[in-house]
Amino acid sequence: MKKPNTSSKPIRIVAGQYRRTPITVPDVPGLRPTPDRVRETLFNWLAHLWGGEFAGKQVLDLFAGSGALGFEAASRGAAQVLLVEHDRTAVAALRTLRDKLDAGTVRVHAGEAMQVVQRMDASRFDLILLDPPFGQDWLARLWPLLPGILTESGLVYAESEAPLDPPADFEIVRHDRAGAVHYGLLQFAAMRK
Repeated sequence: MKKPNTSSKPIRIVAGQYRRTPITVPDVPGLRPTPDRVRETLFNWLAHLWGGEFAGKQVLDLFAGSGALGFEAASRGAAQVLLVEHDRTAVAALRTLRDKLDAGTVRVHAGEAMQVVQRMDASRFDLILLDPPFGQDWLARLWPLLPGILTESGLVYAESEAPLDPPADFEIVRHDRAGAVHYGLLQFAAMRK
């Protein structure tokens, strides 16, 4: 019998039009919702870098899980947020929250992250959110594919169990640590010239 996910604390959307909305964390093995404090830090970084302007931004949350990161972006005014998740229970919870909020800018896609990225053709994102399962080397596999789906000044947010170690063509713009989780905001270095 599967153990219930009792370790996670209730989480809420931190700011924006959906502020204080509780997010149900589905009972999915390995799901680690990004804590409120870390999300607040990330979106403070983005507000600084984007001059507080989220309108018009295209966001991809590639390992959506609870949807905390993607719904936070939608709450702050992102034009379009694509949530990608492979677990059926998590996908159902994402769709339920989207419908509850009547969040027309949020799309939920049931699929595996690598396949979704490889099949994108003309899609370009201002922000790609990466909070993959730990211990599976997801970031190393995804780095080479990200420049092809980023806008010219696009940013990548990543979480990892170890200090972020992107390839040389990515620059860490901001980074921090919360407990055992390392997180940072990166930009494809060629785009900063």
